[in-house]
Amino acid sequence: MFPRPDPVSQDKVEKLSTDQARVVQKMRRFSMVSGLVMALGIASILGVIGYRMMRGKATKAGDITATLPKGARIVSTAVADRLLVVTLDVGGTPEIRTYDLATLTPAGRLTFAVAP
Repeated sequence: MFPRPDPVSQDKVEKLSTDQARVVQKMRRFSMVSGLVMALGIASILGVIGYRMMRGKATKAGDITATLPKGARIVSTAVADRLLVVTLDVGGTPEIRTYDLATLTPAGRLTFAVAP
C-alpha cells in the first residue's frame, strides 16, 4: 500500500562538519535549558496551588471567645460577604464589629458618636 523507505546505508550518512556539530550542540543545550525552565514553572504553579489549598484548610474556626467591652450587649448579628457582622450596644452607644467568617479574626470596627 505505502512504499517502504530505503534503509539508510552507512555510505549515505555524512559526518557533520564542526560548524554543524556546534549548532546541534547549541540546540541540545537550548532544549535542555528551556525544558528545565518549563519544569520549574509548572512546579512553582503546582506549589502555589497546593499552598493555597493547605492554607485554606488549616484555618478552620474552632471554639473562639470574642471579648466585648464591659456592659456591652449584642443587639443583632448578620452574615454579609464572608463577614460576620455584630451590632453592639456599648453604654447606649451603638458599635458595629466585623469578623472574618472563615477564621473569626476581627476585620473591622465602626463606632458612632453624637455630634455636639
